[in-house]
Amino acid sequence: MKYEIGDFVSKPVTGICKIEDILYLDSQGEKNNKLYYLMRPVEDERETLYVPVVNTASGLRLCLTNEEAWKLIKRIPEIPTAWTDNEKMREQKYKEAVKSNSPESLVAIIKMIYQRKQKRIAQGKKSTATDAKYFQIAENLLYMELGMALGQPKEEVCKTIIDFINKSGQEDQSENGTTL
Repeated sequence: MKYEIGDFVSKPVTGICKIEDILYLDSQGEKNNKLYYLMRPVEDERETLYVPVVNTASGLRLCLTNEEAWKLIKRIPEIPTAWTDNEKMREQKYKEAVKSNSPESLVAIIKMIYQRKQKRIAQGKKSTATDAKYFQIAENLLYMELGMALGQPKEEVCKTIIDFINKSGQEDQSENGTTL
């Protein structure tokens, strides 16, 4: 078995879940000798999810550790945006990033949507509804996981990232003999 009771896992679209139990499900009186993870999403502990243990397509993975979270944060400036100009392809990229359950993919679309928003504001336009929707979804999923790894509320994660990147940028400049 890949995961154990008590593990926190990241599930595509849903986010962070705690594995509460591993059990055989008896659906409508049929014994089907299939093991399932009984999980509860951290954001809604009233919800119950059952994911087959053998379902490799479920996209489950262990949550990032503190060390892995900091490695990701350090790499954020280097992660390329998932840029595409085609409207239909863009939404498809958003969906794929969310389904992939990859923190790097979430960072890539957050960066792209942020850049698009700045560009649109400069043109006197608003952010599109699709951009706003996926920006919120991606930020929630990423910040929830990073917050858990860093031991802080997800609402503080964005500030932590910005502070770290700004501090790193200042250190890089002072090493090169330049100042702000």
